[in-house]
Amino acid sequence: MTEARPAFYALAPGGWRDYVTLLHPPYTAWHLSYVAIGACLAPHVYEGRLLATAAAFFLALGVSAHALDELNGRPLETQIPRSVLIALSIVPLVGAVGIGIAGAVAVNGWLLAFVGVGAALVPVYNLELLRGSIHNGLGFALAWGAFPLLTGYFACAGTITWEAVLAAAYATLLSYAQRVLSTPVRNLRRRVAAVDGTLELRDGSREPLTRELLTAAPERALKTLAAANVALAGALLVLRLA
Repeated sequence: MTEARPAFYALAPGGWRDYVTLLHPPYTAWHLSYVAIGACLAPHVYEGRLLATAAAFFLALGVSAHALDELNGRPLETQIPRSVLIALSIVPLVGAVGIGIAGAVAVNGWLLAFVGVGAALVPVYNLELLRGSIHNGLGFALAWGAFPLLTGYFACAGTITWEAVLAAAYATLLSYAQRVLSTPVRNLRRRVAAVDGTLELRDGSREPLTRELLTAAPERALKTLAAANVALAGALLVLRLA
């Protein structure tokens, strides 16, 4: 049996491919879509605020959080030097905080609350601080589902309404489903050395039990859900900005 890569989107290790893998491309796009969805639900969409919020989340979540995650045990098995991972953990997060502070000064001081929460979530979640109390399905769903959507909405609307809360519930539930699907797949790809056995069907035939069989359906669902959320965000952007 060939050795499984640590994620379905992981490229062959080495060089520039490690940096692409580090970004978790389908998942980063999925969670940045929540920012766009939240902004598009606001009464008025400010393109500059939306772009700034998306840039901040890309730096904080797409780069910094994932670099911290890789520092914490090398789950993606990249060959990126530790010093580079440390720099990628700190510098982008500082940049994201800077964008947030600039937005708070220019637009709404209450944005500082979102900046503070976001800056804390990155290390607390990815380094499993506070005894890992939020490093679980619900913590993931709230931190990387509800929070980006509410931030995108607040950046444009300057308030949080019931519509935003309901949309945040959508993001929470969808992100929780992501976690439910991805956790056993991660376990199979990163911790299980071999899979052995057969499935005996009612007609008497047998089907070999393989790693590919166990991961195919949930990974296909994850790819589909990621694409669906990006498509929804794209549709809302066209609707509101065209």
